Amino acid sequence: MRKLLPLFLVSLLVSTTVNAQTRLNRTEKKIIEKVASYESNAIAFLEKVVNINSGTLNKKGVRKVGDVFALEFENIGFKTQWIDMPEEMNRAGHLFASIHGDRGKKLLLIGHLDTVFEENSPFQRFERINDSMAHAPGGNDMKGGDVVVLYALKALSDLNLLKNADITVAFTGDEESTGKPLSISRKALIDAGKKADIALGFENATGYNNATIARRGASGWKVESRGVRAHSSGVFRPKVGAGAIFEMSRVLHRFYEEVRGEELLTFNPGTLLGGTFVTYDPQTSSGNVFGKTNVVAQKAVVNGGLRFISEAQKERARNKMREIVAEPLPQTQSSISFVDSYPAMGPSEGNKAVLEQLSQVSQAMGQGSVTAYDPAKRGAADISFVADYTDGIDGLGTMGKAAHTPEETVNLKTMNTLIQRTAVLIYRLTR
Repeated sequence: MRKLLPLFLVSLLVSTTVNAQTRLNRTEKKIIEKVASYESNAIAFLEKVVNINSGTLNKKGVRKVGDVFALEFENIGFKTQWIDMPEEMNRAGHLFASIHGDRGKKLLLIGHLDTVFEENSPFQRFERINDSMAHAPGGNDMKGGDVVVLYALKALSDLNLLKNADITVAFTGDEESTGKPLSISRKALIDAGKKADIALGFENATGYNNATIARRGASGWKVESRGVRAHSSGVFRPKVGAGAIFEMSRVLHRFYEEVRGEELLTFNPGTLLGGTFVTYDPQTSSGNVFGKTNVVAQKAVVNGGLRFISEAQKERARNKMREIVAEPLPQTQSSISFVDSYPAMGPSEGNKAVLEQLSQVSQAMGQGSVTAYDPAKRGAADISFVADYTDGIDGLGTMGKAAHTPEETVNLKTMNTLIQRTAVLIYRLTR
């Protein structure tokens, strides 16, 4: 009997702890009430920042949105800093806000200020569709997520629940098109990640019951093919060969047949140019070609993207692509180059543990458990830059549809509940 008693007590203790975590205590109920009182203010603030254009290349607009958020963070006791980028990078910089203490976990809350909608986009204004939804350029991806962060912290501050907490907010200004080199544009974020115990990312949510514990990395690739410029009547002859466009077709076909197929690995050719003369501007992702049907093409260029779940998977794909490129058709030659954009965020045990804490909060609020979202359905994000240094989850922002399109919407009806959930989660993590 004495041998069984310790096991019984351990089981009882675990059961009691789990039950406590899936119920709201008195303080957490006050947090819920406080956030609820901000509902109309949070929506009005979202409309305000959405109506400031902050396309990545609109440096003044990105900075202006940052200044609006900075003032709000300062009003709740955070120290703010704007981190400028070198002029030649053509990026506005980043907003960091922080408080420092020694209680609970050190948190890093990640968002971004920029959107894909530049100043020349016709989609510029926040417009309500009804009481629940609004069209909003960048409202879902991801100014809504930034508002979730701000109002969750505001509720905790107003209830005097941030005393001695250690929280850093990092809102980057170039998430949609990262400044290069990454060693400069992501240095401050990585440094913050090295100091944090947990990172929370506020990219758009896919629903109450999913969050992201793994995100694929992103890399760019470029293939250039060259052939002999000649009259088309000589194509395929020994001295003329296949020409650049046939050579590029060979490369892309073999990529499709031989590189494709590994789980969570995808690659996509985004632009293709070929002819006698080719120019391409990477800043605008546009180019020009000149060629004639009776002239064998002497140049072809493809720019594409690669998505991967680990560095090992990325390198396997790159090596296979290099092998294919190195076997050209007669009288042609091809080369391939790569550029890193985002590392991968693997599904670590630490990330799963943070997800479980979010799930407990969700259950305590009556929303059900939260499970891991399929990484194949998510793009790259800034949280991946700190994934090697700290545990974390993403997808805690607002709900909506059609991000990155002129039909982008943000769900106003669910936003307050998501702020409540975030506030309770931060409260628990900082105890």
